[in-house]
Amino acid sequence: MPSLRETTADAPAPVRAVSNALSQWIGQLGALWVEGQVTQFTRRPGMGTVFLTLRDPVAEVSVTVTCARTLFDSLDPPVVEGGSIVVHARPTFYAGNGSLSLAASDIRMVGLGELLARLERRRRLLAAEGLFEPALKRRLPFLPRAVGLVTAAGSAAERDVLDNARRRWPGVRFEVVHAPMQGQRCALEVMEAVERLDRRPEVEVIVVARGGGSVEDLLPFSDEGLVRAVHRVRTPVVSAIGHEPDNPLLDLVADVRASTPTDAAKLVVPDVAEEQRQLLTTRDRARAAVRQLIGREQATLESLRSRPALADPRTLVDERSSEVAALRDRSRRTLRHALDRATDDIEHHRARARALSPLATLQRGYAVLQDEAGHVVSSVDGVTAGHAISVRVTDGRVLATTTGTEREEDA
Repeated sequence: MPSLRETTADAPAPVRAVSNALSQWIGQLGALWVEGQVTQFTRRPGMGTVFLTLRDPVAEVSVTVTCARTLFDSLDPPVVEGGSIVVHARPTFYAGNGSLSLAASDIRMVGLGELLARLERRRRLLAAEGLFEPALKRRLPFLPRAVGLVTAAGSAAERDVLDNARRRWPGVRFEVVHAPMQGQRCALEVMEAVERLDRRPEVEVIVVARGGGSVEDLLPFSDEGLVRAVHRVRTPVVSAIGHEPDNPLLDLVADVRASTPTDAAKLVVPDVAEEQRQLLTTRDRARAAVRQLIGREQATLESLRSRPALADPRTLVDERSSEVAALRDRSRRTLRHALDRATDDIEHHRARARALSPLATLQRGYAVLQDEAGHVVSSVDGVTAGHAISVRVTDGRVLATTTGTEREEDA
């Protein structure tokens, strides 16, 4: 294989030769100190190597850094994305895929990176105590009687909150307490202002507002004392510090985080125009619902009124009158038939009784002979001449005296 310096179009060098040569040349650089900003780091489960992406703070140039997992986890403060670090690493070129990386043997946080790392460690400690628990967050009142505002005097944040809130709800009342929004006394005075507003019963929500700034400018709003003070207050707190990318610890402990002071004004008071629109919409929906209900009930009433029983109530009475008359006639016929059958039965029984009655026998010419004691005389025995007797006939009695008796031989 020709030397890389002797390659021609007819005798080119293979890719492996070039890769190996690059790996040898880069390996000759030895270990060096490199400074950059961590844009990303990856810890894959089960692997002992951590991968970081280190970017130049000025130019759009980045390089991959690898380090042992034990080294990465032992850093105090820990590495955070966006932090600046200095690594002691050896440049390596992987011939397999032609990638350049730095194998770090030491990592140190510097400048802003160290500051962010300390804030991250403080955040973890406070989170472990439960200061950032979602269950502790309180709801903001719909329309507070008074809104407390902690901000710098004459600041743009103050104007944004006041102007936007009054534009949304002109009748809103503010209790403004001025405090420096940066510097050494910032955290202490903001803490005192929040506690002062919390003691006022008419203040139902407190807004802490400040415009954007550097990480160093916003550092007081990650002060542990301020975070604990906001955690203690009973009034809901809205944190409106910086812009959307900014995330001081005050945002985590506050009940509501606003991305900007303008956003905080939108959160603490409702929009009167929107509320009026919703009120009109609700009123129109209520009216429509009432009209529909009345329409349905009117249709039901008309349907009931159109029925024959309600259109002419006498129809129902006439129908029932006919039924009553028919039932009455049937009852009369049934009663007559029953009386006729009963009469026939009575006549039949009376005829049988008459046939069996002694009077019927008497009517045929027979008579009943009785002695003075009223006993029926059925034999000539015991009857002598001159004996008083009575003869019972159909219509009365015949009183007589016997002159004698005569026995029938055939009797």
